[in-house]
Amino acid sequence: MAEKVIVIGSGPAGWAAAIYAARAALEPLVFEGAITFENQMSGTLPLGQLALTTEVENYPGFPFGDLEAYLDSAVDAAQRKIMAPHAKEGVSGTELMELMRQQAKNSGARIITRDIVKVDFTGNPSQGQPFVLSDSDGQTHEALSVIVATGARANYLGMESEETYRNRGVSACAVCDGALPRFRNKHLAVIGGGDSAVEEADYLSKFASTVYIVHRRDELRASKVMARRAMDNPKIEILWNRVPHEILGTETDGVTAIRLKSTADEADIEKEVSGVFLAIGHTPNTVFLGDSLELTAKKYVNWTRPGRTMTSVAGVFAAGDVADDYYRQAVTAAGSGCMAALDCERWLGAKGL
Repeated sequence: MAEKVIVIGSGPAGWAAAIYAARAALEPLVFEGAITFENQMSGTLPLGQLALTTEVENYPGFPFGDLEAYLDSAVDAAQRKIMAPHAKEGVSGTELMELMRQQAKNSGARIITRDIVKVDFTGNPSQGQPFVLSDSDGQTHEALSVIVATGARANYLGMESEETYRNRGVSACAVCDGALPRFRNKHLAVIGGGDSAVEEADYLSKFASTVYIVHRRDELRASKVMARRAMDNPKIEILWNRVPHEILGTETDGVTAIRLKSTADEADIEKEVSGVFLAIGHTPNTVFLGDSLELTAKKYVNWTRPGRTMTSVAGVFAAGDVADDYYRQAVTAAGSGCMAALDCERWLGAKGL
């Protein structure tokens, strides 16, 4: 028998969709992803990108404080045992995602820890032809509707030192992490030369003493308006014709400096920084979709109706960063997960499914 709705993904969008779908008696089946080495390397393990972050200071409802007793009472004991110790400084990314997962489970969502590796959206559920999804164990699943919430992963440079200091000074989200105490009144570096890099640098300049934009060319790729914003900001210094060679740091302090190579045959330089922010783009997790859905030029799922979560296939909806290349925040992802579940519920009702 076909599932009423299958949710693919386990970030804020996926769990919010599952919670709302479960409360609407749609009995959602959630594929949260597989725990594999490949997923670890690509940043696509269960619980999404937020589980790779430490402190979360900007998710509404979770101010700074000691949440240990709450976590102990809210999360299943077996799951709680494998979580990292609570830092008593507000909620961490992993803790927030575990709480969302638990809430979806409490609401009635069923969870399978596998990847969906292939989809067939050529069916027509309203005519008795459900969608077919294949998982990483070779099993197939039929669904009357699907919510795609597989997110997007930040692009990294691939340096060993970058991995060493991830979440200890290396970040791919200035809005998420820039206001943390470790970065305030410190020298910071932003890697990239497009609009995103300038936006990140401009945001960080509110907290940092100096923000270096490290760009491999002698001219920013950003729009002229954004480039001018960077050049006019007294806290931003652009380091032209430079690429990161190594991120330096200590076990105690995290990132302390960055070593930069020249793309113009000049000597290497080293800058003292407490944070390195990557602004070299994101890759949406849409490969498994093949050509089943209409994608944008950047390979994000295309929302075909403004302000709604519909895709190019009726009965298939998209939520979170897999379709959003602009906001990329946990709270906006969760909001669109709610929207997708509501759109899905109303579509199924209209079709009598």
